[in-house]
Amino acid sequence: MVDFPGNIVSTVFLSGCNFRCPFCHNPELALDSPDLKALPERKVLAEIEAHKRFIDGVCVSGGEPTVHSGLPDFLAKIKALGLKVKLDTNGSNPEMLRTVIAERLVDFISMDVKSSPARYAEATGADVDVLVVGESVKIIMASGIDYEFRTTVVPGFFDENVLEGICNMISGARGYVLQQFSPRDTLVDEGLRSIKVFTKQDLERFASLAGKFVLNCSVRNV
Repeated sequence: MVDFPGNIVSTVFLSGCNFRCPFCHNPELALDSPDLKALPERKVLAEIEAHKRFIDGVCVSGGEPTVHSGLPDFLAKIKALGLKVKLDTNGSNPEMLRTVIAERLVDFISMDVKSSPARYAEATGADVDVLVVGESVKIIMASGIDYEFRTTVVPGFFDENVLEGICNMISGARGYVLQQFSPRDTLVDEGLRSIKVFTKQDLERFASLAGKFVLNCSVRNV
């Protein structure tokens, strides 16, 4: 009831990711752990179909779904069931985004904007071409479909300067969400389990600052 705004959905998690964000709370998925049990696509689709009377759509998340070349085909099969599709992405594959948008395979996209351009490598643990990420932002904003950009707010990785850099990337966006970081037992960087998170007041202050750049900024998980 929280993965796709205004809709009740089933969520499918795809393993594998090209980022290594220290604060990622799904390390098994991101690192494609051998302990994960593989499920045949037909079984996943059968499960979705069995519940389609009770849901509005499917959220496809990860890991990073766009690293899989078979993503468009999988989304097409979900759409064939008469369901909406929401896609979560890190924005590292603009060509895949162009494809699924052009083929009308997605109804909503949530893109994580990890940091400001100057600190993207630090936040993602990867050699990221920020111009590629910016291209994905432009594609999504021009797509005509519903979307939101999201940033997980982690002390040590996020401050007002980072926020300003992000807001310059997504200036004019319809929706931007600041997500509270949740220290967990399962993080890529286990040293982050003990950090003190920002307060609700901190996040609301950040949201107020971001509101000068985007049409709507909200906070989540506080």
